[in-house]
Amino acid sequence: MGRKRCVGADCSKMAAGCCGVKKQKLSGSPGSGGPGGVGAGSGVAGTGHCGSELGIGSSATVAAAASVSRANGLGGPGGNVSGSSSSSGSSGTNALSPAPAGYTTSGLSPNLSPGPGSGSGGRKMVVSAEMCCFCFDVLYCHLYGYQPPRTPRFTNDPYPLFVTWKIGRDKRLRGCIGTFSAMNLHSGLREYTLTSALKDSRFPPMTRDELPRLFCSVSLLTNFEDVGDYLDWEVGVHGIRIEFFNEKGSKRTATYLPEVAKEQGWDHIQTIDSLLRKGGYKAPITNDFRKTIKLTRYRSEKMTMGYAEYIAHRQHHHYQNGIGHPLPPYNHYS
Repeated sequence: MGRKRCVGADCSKMAAGCCGVKKQKLSGSPGSGGPGGVGAGSGVAGTGHCGSELGIGSSATVAAAASVSRANGLGGPGGNVSGSSSSSGSSGTNALSPAPAGYTTSGLSPNLSPGPGSGSGGRKMVVSAEMCCFCFDVLYCHLYGYQPPRTPRFTNDPYPLFVTWKIGRDKRLRGCIGTFSAMNLHSGLREYTLTSALKDSRFPPMTRDELPRLFCSVSLLTNFEDVGDYLDWEVGVHGIRIEFFNEKGSKRTATYLPEVAKEQGWDHIQTIDSLLRKGGYKAPITNDFRKTIKLTRYRSEKMTMGYAEYIAHRQHHHYQNGIGHPLPPYNHYS
């Protein structure tokens, strides 16, 4: 059984993520060193998943906002943390939180949906479609030079969070950065919307032309537990964060969000070995070394919305409220 841990102000250094840019080829033998050819310094877009955390490696840079550290999404140490969108590790009904301003969640299209397995035991999810709308509003306003959108109506409770952008019919990763520090959602989503869209080191900043092809996912991380066994987590249910000491005795960390291992078709050993490589471990990986890893497992709630759904939602409010200025309708939040 895992030991639950708080995620709050005293966990401010836990800012990390993972990104599935391109399927990574793994070596055959679990003990042969794990994924080949993807070391800590691999930072080429499209070569794998980020699993680094702020402070990993000598090239790490600090970018502080609201006293929260960030890390970028390169495949190795340094910079800001980035991550892929995460699906909830909980099983049960996909109960959505009450939608504000008359927005209904019935009849969601494939582009506007909770992540697989989101919610647990009939519990209402905290994450909502309105959060994705807000992220689109923030990005839209920034790219078009409008004033930032006003304070949204959804909860402002603090959560660790990630904002993920994908683009095109094949939903290629376009940017993903988040934090393991619990941030108030209004300011956290506002900040990481722009950070993930404009400052993910693997990609150039987003442009207006890309807006119509974007998909936005909001992931809220929950249920952090320290576990004694590095295999004590479930593929497709838990995200994992590992701490270990590299060949030089330096402490390293790396993480994958809950859906990454399942999407890549990895088992426990392959996922752990991939994380070790992403964290900069270059020596052969043995089972004895895996046993020295400190592992934290967690779950998440996820909501995804496409740009077309966003526009439809906002046009509905234009019609309802008689708002005549260009999208997004700032008064929607008043």
